Amino acid sequence: MAIIQAIWEVIDQPLVIFGVINGLLVTASLLVYAERKVSAWIQERNGPDRVGPRGLLQPFADVFKLLFKEDIVPTQANGFIHSLAPTLMVVIAMSTAAVIPWARTPAGDPLVIADIGVGLLLILAMTSISVYGVTLAGWSSNSKYSLLGGLRSSAQMISYELAMGAAAISVVLMAQSLDLFVIVENQNHELLGPFAWNWFRNPVGFIVFAVCALAETNRAPFDLPEAEQELVGGYHTEYSGMKFGMFFLAEYVNLWVAGLVVSTLFFGGYLLPWDPFFASILPPVLLTILQVLFFLAKVAFCAFCFIWIRWTLPRFKYNQLMNLGWKYLLPISIANILVIALGVALFHALGWA
Repeated sequence: MAIIQAIWEVIDQPLVIFGVINGLLVTASLLVYAERKVSAWIQERNGPDRVGPRGLLQPFADVFKLLFKEDIVPTQANGFIHSLAPTLMVVIAMSTAAVIPWARTPAGDPLVIADIGVGLLLILAMTSISVYGVTLAGWSSNSKYSLLGGLRSSAQMISYELAMGAAAISVVLMAQSLDLFVIVENQNHELLGPFAWNWFRNPVGFIVFAVCALAETNRAPFDLPEAEQELVGGYHTEYSGMKFGMFFLAEYVNLWVAGLVVSTLFFGGYLLPWDPFFASILPPVLLTILQVLFFLAKVAFCAFCFIWIRWTLPRFKYNQLMNLGWKYLLPISIANILVIALGVALFHALGWA
């Protein structure tokens, strides 16, 4: 047993890294398929059903198509930055998942790539710098449509980043930590179960954070940076081949990562409903496996909701987009911080915390 434990301590980190990276790549492909099927269901169509059984291989056919398409760089474009922008988008999107705890190991530690203690701060920082990829793509293409798309994206992400950060601060106040593992365990309650998760204890913060997370992915109804009717293709108008495919990959990785973060902060992360009860009756290894699977189910539910919203709501006008972020979400999230802070102080004063 000691030998197995020693071997596991050596290989666990590489296995987690390999699983998360490849899982994100495969999940992005499956999300493309899921989006097509969900949109077809909403519009009473069949969706993709030609490539593979029930169209399951359609995303992989799309990848092969993009691989063999010509990679065109506009004559007056900045070639280096034109190539750097899509790479930056993918790297930032995938790096964000490094601090997400996927389960509690049998030893009681988080199953995570990088346990840095300030995981939530890193996530907010990475989402803030992701705007550089979009802006650089728009500027380097030497196209007015691409540039306008990049500028729109900068304004949108800055506007909603503030409200999202304020909503995250309310969660930090409740958990008294920036460590995502501590935030998840703070939602663990033997009697209340799922009603101890932050969606119930902090509903205003949950709604604000979910709306802002959707806006950060640049998807409808917040897809102003790539509005086809106004900007042709937005910031990736001048992209083709695999570079365009990398933007596509980054979009769906961001969609999945948004679900990861929302689930971690507000749906108890990897926790099972009434997790202490299951921890008392299940073997530790089986509990860890169930936590990973349950976490993936929560994230899949969030991704489904994001896809559903995209195919249900029309796009905002630009003034509506800015008004929602600055006039409504930001003041509400700041007021929510004050309410949560007063509630936490009261609980500590009464000895209930």
